[in-house]
Amino acid sequence: MTLFLGLIFGAVGTVYLIVGRKEHDPFYLIVGFLLIIYPYIFSSAVMIVIIGIVLSLIPYLHWRGVF
Repeated sequence: MTLFLGLIFGAVGTVYLIVGRKEHDPFYLIVGFLLIIYPYIFSSAVMIVIIGIVLSLIPYLHWRGVF
């Protein structure tokens, strides 16, 4: 289960890396890198989902002007 979740959030992180490189925005690059790396640190599926959702929402909130 954690492997599958890591694959999903890693794919989202890859998209953020591509967007960050295209727009020259280090914010997207950092979040994308964290989304790719963090599933290797945590072994709990619940923690992977919670952290993945929070990290995935950060660029959206940044785009909306919250950050």
